[in-house]
Amino acid sequence: MDRRKFVAAVVAAGAGSVYRTGMGAARLRLLVLGGTRFIGIHTTRLALERGHQVTLFNRGKTNAALFPQVDHLKGDRNGDIGALAGRSWDAVIDDSGYFPRAVRLTAELVAPSVRHYVFISTISVYASSAGANGEESATARIADETVEKVDGETYGPLKALSEQAAERAMPGRVTVLRPGLIVGPEDNTDRFTYWPARAARGGEFLAPDRPSDAIQYIDARDLARFTLDMIERGIRGTFNVVSPPGKLTIGELVAESVDAAKRLARPGSRPRPVWVPTNFLEAQKVEAWSDMPVWVPESGDNAGFAHTLTERAEKAGLQIRPMRETVRDTLAWHLSRPAAEQAKLKAGIAAEREREVLAAWNRAQTH
Repeated sequence: MDRRKFVAAVVAAGAGSVYRTGMGAARLRLLVLGGTRFIGIHTTRLALERGHQVTLFNRGKTNAALFPQVDHLKGDRNGDIGALAGRSWDAVIDDSGYFPRAVRLTAELVAPSVRHYVFISTISVYASSAGANGEESATARIADETVEKVDGETYGPLKALSEQAAERAMPGRVTVLRPGLIVGPEDNTDRFTYWPARAARGGEFLAPDRPSDAIQYIDARDLARFTLDMIERGIRGTFNVVSPPGKLTIGELVAESVDAAKRLARPGSRPRPVWVPTNFLEAQKVEAWSDMPVWVPESGDNAGFAHTLTERAEKAGLQIRPMRETVRDTLAWHLSRPAAEQAKLKAGIAAEREREVLAAWNRAQTH
């Protein structure tokens, strides 16, 4: 699978002033750009648990009833940001910036009265995934830097330009976090969710290539914790925030999904993975990442994708919770969703298509 198809399916540390007082963190005034969907939910929830004062800025269209105890400012990153004028915060968390123009407008407006700007970017900023990328690796570029359409060719370059826009607006005051696949409860993309959800349906199910194939991701709750840690400790710089390379495999994810399904889903479902080689999947037009979420073959243009370097973030305190916990909590959340959402996931191979591929594989084994 080439880089364009893959990205279409996805989407130097320095120290500043330290905000900690004694054994705890001082109460900070935080502005979250978004805050009521997936990453924002976990970030806002944890910030409140830590005693910080939170303001949310969004359009008021998604989960608007969440967090009634905080200050809600209504607006739109696409130019309607007047509600932010004349106010001050200790730090801004930008997890909704996709276009450099919008990031620049927001960062410039708050720059006079904000000490710290955290921009949630992506490892898709890197120009190539053929090798393992560190924070200093080259980033992708785009011919027309004014385009405001997100697709496989623009997503990474626009995020890279957005990082630069934030730094130009607030030089020396920016932390850039580059996560890989973000997973866990509240994930509206269903990519990681597909595996425990599929195991919960029971029966034979398609699994890609070899159990030893490497994967990387970060639980949204771990991303929220690292984000707030960076703010509380006043740490600036750029960090890859994803599980350490070589730590996790697709086999572990499938095994933990089966175990969670047996514990949480209907008894007797007996989920059984069938491991099918990459070449057969490709011949059957089964796509990595979209049909087989989380997984990408470790070859060619994507040989280094699941080996993104994380030493800088680990030294700064990044912690990744056990896979078992993430899988269990994701399945529990999934099983609490409305029946229609459980039945029609946004990612993963369709049930009928999976049956066809498994039947073709079984026939191939008898000849």
